[in-house]
Amino acid sequence: MTRARVFQLAAEVGYVHLQMRKPRIGGTKTGKKTFGVLICSAEEEYYRTDYQNPSEQILAGITDCAHLNGADIEVHLIDPKECSLENPAFLNIEKMCSRWDGLLLVYPFPDAVLNHLAPKLPLVSLVEQFDHTGIDCVDVDHYKGISAVVEHLVANGHRRIGFFTRLYEVEASWSFRRYAAFMEAMVRLRLPVIAEDIVNIFPSQEGDDESSIAYAIERTRAGVTAWVCAADHQAYNLIRGLGKKGFKVPSEVSVTGFDGIQTPPDSPELSTIVIPFREIGTTGTQRLVERSQKRFGSAQHVLIDCRLRAGSTVDVGAK
Repeated sequence: MTRARVFQLAAEVGYVHLQMRKPRIGGTKTGKKTFGVLICSAEEEYYRTDYQNPSEQILAGITDCAHLNGADIEVHLIDPKECSLENPAFLNIEKMCSRWDGLLLVYPFPDAVLNHLAPKLPLVSLVEQFDHTGIDCVDVDHYKGISAVVEHLVANGHRRIGFFTRLYEVEASWSFRRYAAFMEAMVRLRLPVIAEDIVNIFPSQEGDDESSIAYAIERTRAGVTAWVCAADHQAYNLIRGLGKKGFKVPSEVSVTGFDGIQTPPDSPELSTIVIPFREIGTTGTQRLVERSQKRFGSAQHVLIDCRLRAGSTVDVGAK
């Protein structure tokens, strides 16, 4: 848990409304609300510089909305390896719950953590949907986004399309939703899905990042002409891996992503789905304000619209 570094990063990118809240003596409540923000991410992943981290924009939306509502926020980074009820990092978070009026969760959290926190205070999850009945969720419309990239590939002549994702320490149900959307789009367009062309979705091929890219390269040699990646950072890694083996993107194989993060300096502009992360942060925080005022109202799942950004990684007129 590296709270200070999160605030340092926030200050560097100009989020001036973040406030370091002093502990309330004796747990006494004041009229001003305080919301916790837990970001489930490894420190090295959160602070990496080769890819833009979407949580930067999510935090911008959170702080903007909190400021407009006269609320403070406390931001904490939790390593997925430490995200268990027995870990000291989580025990420290649990102690803070008594002074929070609500909690925003960014990225996936284990079910045990959700079940433990949900009865204690209002929860709103951002960019992750949970089945727990007491948790509100604000997310992107995965089905609309994936349908758009599949239709874009088909319009450019692709028929043999694979799906690529990676494995995460905390199970990422968003990647499953994007896979389900991929299957729905392929079936709707009457396109065959070859099981071997699916990477890191059970029961298909599963492995670490290096072996997964190597397997995707094998499937490209076997006839896949385009890859739908569940996230932009996966797509950029795959493009680099393909390039090292002599494959040219997009003339020999096309690649799409999902997120709309800034293009890394050494990469082509990715064809991807742009997620309005800042709006997700704003909408989720406003929902938490409402839930903190009406504690036991019905939970809501809100899906935010997204759009296709056609880049230079999809070949026009593919065979």
